[in-house]
Parts: sequence; structure tokens; C-alpha cells
Amino acid sequence: MNMVSVTSSNLRAVAYDSITQTLRIEFNNGMYDYYNVPAYIHQGLMNAASHGEYHARHIKNVYDYRRV
Repeated sequence: MNMVSVTSSNLRAVAYDSITQTLRIEFNNGMYDYYNVPAYIHQGLMNAASHGEYHARHIKNVYDYRRV
């Protein structure tokens, strides 16, 4: 997955694998993979005015994840 830098106080970069529906987010404190994430969620995150707010509302505590 190719990481794409984002402008955020908490997130550093984002990558998405459409085949496995894995969303990888690099935060200031580590990197996490989120599983079974639909492509529209990834697009919403990338297009959000605030990546951190979008993550908190639509990804965190919604999708299974693990630290990588």
C-alpha cells in the first residue's frame, strides 16, 4: 500500500487496499490497519475537511483494527 500524507494534527498518512478493504492510518503515535472498510469510507476520509474528525466519527470504534 502506498501511504499518502495528509494534513492533520493527529494523522500523518493514509493508505487503502481496495482488494482486501484494508485501511492503514499512520498516526503521530503509531500505525493501524482497519479491516473490511468500504471504499467510500476511505474516500470520505481523504476528502474530509478534518481527517481526525472523520476518523473519530466514521472509523474509530466501527471497524476492527490492529496496530502494525
